[in-house]
Amino acid sequence: MSSQYHDPVLLQESVDGLDIKKDGVYVDVTFGGGGHSKEILKRLGDSGKLFAFDQDEDALTNAIDDQRFQLINQNFQFLRQFLKFYGIRKVDGILADFGVSSHQFDEAGRGFSIRFDADLDMRMNRNSELSAFEVVNSYSQEDLAKVLFQYGELRNANAIAKTIIGARVASQIKTTEQLKAVLKPYLPKMKENKILAQIYQAIRIEVNQEIEVLKAFLLQVPEILKATGRLSLISYHSLEDRLVKRFIRDGKFEGEAEKDFYGNINVPLKKVGGLIVPSADEIARNNRARSAKLRIAERI
Repeated sequence: MSSQYHDPVLLQESVDGLDIKKDGVYVDVTFGGGGHSKEILKRLGDSGKLFAFDQDEDALTNAIDDQRFQLINQNFQFLRQFLKFYGIRKVDGILADFGVSSHQFDEAGRGFSIRFDADLDMRMNRNSELSAFEVVNSYSQEDLAKVLFQYGELRNANAIAKTIIGARVASQIKTTEQLKAVLKPYLPKMKENKILAQIYQAIRIEVNQEIEVLKAFLLQVPEILKATGRLSLISYHSLEDRLVKRFIRDGKFEGEAEKDFYGNINVPLKKVGGLIVPSADEIARNNRARSAKLRIAERI
């Protein structure tokens, strides 16, 4: 396993949240560099089992040689389907770290980072048809503005989209540096990196359909978790965290929680403890942890 691939965020806190049973069955749906998985395996006994998911083929090089471990090269939206393939109907705990891995940010050619010039890509699964190039060069102004507003929370999304549309008429925008040049009017020096990060985030979320994948995953959780089974989720931006918080509280993403005949709230999960964020020491060691938020829930 590459120690440089990804520095696991909130490692002890997130795995503590699973309340590991020695003979339990657990799932790490965002394997990456394997840091969280390795910690789970430390706490499992010989009869325990850990399944891990990762759609990025680069992560396969970090597979752990352990008979209790199974790595599945798939998006975690297919959680139920692939667990069923392995004969698993219920599990004792599920962990997810929704952030882009350090490896993906640091691999210049992947196009995730604002630091490098690279082809517009941003695909976590490099077999996917939709890339950042298609989003930037083929989306209508209306659709592009919607992406930038919803996923980047940019108030001037329509103006940015209009500028991109105008620029691509003359020539396709193929690289991150070309995109930066087009965006220059919207990047004041003191806020350049912040605004670029918001724009990149918006495009990346659209490319990987991250919000829809998160919703599809969460909807499967109540069926897959055993009673008293634990859910440990790390989010990095407000869009994800709001969905996670809402689903734990209400069992749905919109509207009020369902109630029984007597008016009692009827939800599948209950929160365990409060919001957990990285310590100042962890942020000092790993700046990418600064926006992480951990929420833990239990199947009722």
